Amino acid sequence: MAKKVAKKAAKKPAPKKAVKKVAKKAAPKKAAPKKAAKKKSARKPSAAFMKALTPSAALAEVVGSKAIPRTEVVKKIWVYIKANKLQDKANKRMINADAKLKAVFGGKSQVSMFDMAKHLAKNLS
Repeated sequence: MAKKVAKKAAKKPAPKKAVKKVAKKAAPKKAAPKKAAKKKSARKPSAAFMKALTPSAALAEVVGSKAIPRTEVVKKIWVYIKANKLQDKANKRMINADAKLKAVFGGKSQVSMFDMAKHLAKNLS
């Protein structure tokens, strides 16, 4: 029996010792001088959006009678909606029209914010 144990021990290779590899440190490189980051040019809005349009009489009651770009009209409408709390409480996408906005929205008492642009386009020239 001792011979069998000796034979098994002889067949197994001796465990290798773990050799630690030491990483070579790279020589410190000189940092390249940083270039100033290029400023991105501000996006220029489309000329069609910036064209001054005259609001209809109904729309002029809300945004004023002065000719202003479509983007400014939308901003002023939203300021009016927020100030008068006309956004529907349950569904924030819906706008409840008061007397002034009802004329702008074609007599509808409630309009989706997505349909609002369609109604504003009809009231701008």
